[in-house]
Amino acid sequence: MATIMAGTFVLAFMASLKVDPLEKPFRIYFDQLNPAAWIAAARLGQEGGGDALWGGFSPVAKVDFSVTYAAPADTPIVEPKAEVPRRRPGSGIAAALMRDYAADYASIALKSSSAATMQVRNERGVREEWQTRTFAYEITYSTDRPNGPRIERTPFNLTAPPSQTLIDSPISPSRSERRGRLLSWDNITPGALGLIFNNYRRVINETADLQTGKSLFGSWLVNSFVIAIGRLVLTLVVASLAGYALARLKFRGSRLLFAALLFSMTIPAQVTFVSNYLIFRDLSLLNTPWSVVVVFVASANVLLMKQFFEGFPREIEEAAIVDGANRFQVFCKIVLPNAKPALLVNAILAFQGAWNDFFWPLVLITSPPEALTVQVGLLSLRRSFGGAQGDWGVVLAGAFISIVPVIILFVLFQRHIVSTQAAKGIT
Repeated sequence: MATIMAGTFVLAFMASLKVDPLEKPFRIYFDQLNPAAWIAAARLGQEGGGDALWGGFSPVAKVDFSVTYAAPADTPIVEPKAEVPRRRPGSGIAAALMRDYAADYASIALKSSSAATMQVRNERGVREEWQTRTFAYEITYSTDRPNGPRIERTPFNLTAPPSQTLIDSPISPSRSERRGRLLSWDNITPGALGLIFNNYRRVINETADLQTGKSLFGSWLVNSFVIAIGRLVLTLVVASLAGYALARLKFRGSRLLFAALLFSMTIPAQVTFVSNYLIFRDLSLLNTPWSVVVVFVASANVLLMKQFFEGFPREIEEAAIVDGANRFQVFCKIVLPNAKPALLVNAILAFQGAWNDFFWPLVLITSPPEALTVQVGLLSLRRSFGGAQGDWGVVLAGAFISIVPVIILFVLFQRHIVSTQAAKGIT
């Protein structure tokens, strides 16, 4: 099972790096996983923006970009039409914020052209000699704009007859259009990290507030952490106090209270959301993280702590009471320090549940956009980039970022979870 899950995780990560995650057949070797492409991207990024890691297009840039076309021996190879198009970065909010385009500052010149031949096999397996021609272009930043802005990307288009086939380029085209006549690169100066993690950079840069320009995705992550930590603390306080009371204190109606606790576990959240919504509306807590923090059902957490406390030796508590400690002191100084395994499991479950919660944040937090949690924000990503836009790479990158905190939490504490479940019977 672990092998299967790890394989799914790796495959999802690979898909989040690709320009087109939905391509068929699904390739497992592409530029983002090709060291040769990393080196070429680093060179292009250094030439374009003076940054081998993240690239760009800045003043005094001089980028050498060579492509090689092949065609049958009896078909002449003509020079493709090269241009830097005026292209927006994507379909997201960042497209509306974009003010500077590489097309306004770039100029293209053909430096050289060289011919050669190559051997290919036709459909019948017979070797044929094809001709090849390499075109070396130089893309420069306009010399009359020495104080121009630094631009994040440099798109590039090549248009050639369909009889010509591109067989080599420093980095692969982002897409092929018009039955292969038009080859398009979203960015020919990406830098090494800009090539590999382009979708992740787009998630941060292209989910921006139209008024402030601030990244919304960063705000969504912070909101999710605040809500998860708040829910964690509140869960531990309520679950430990209630679990200890049900396990140790004998009072009238304790059995009925415990039965009600078990019954509450069978009630879906959707049944009570209208009444909860009205309460938070009357308390003016809508569109605040506090509403999502306090609207939770701790029944399972209370049951977990009750089971642990029932297995704790009563003799230790009785000895403390004989020494003069009251019940609250016994709980805080004797029982709770020894309940760290159960508290740890409860904390992990509470954090994971709050982090992955989608329903309550969707209902209780609707505006402003920076107040959303990351799970609800992913729905916004899907609407902006998925669907008809087909830009699923950004959506997958955002989804992968959202699961990383939970995975790190599990990897760090899985030993404690497994050992606690084996030793204490906690489920």
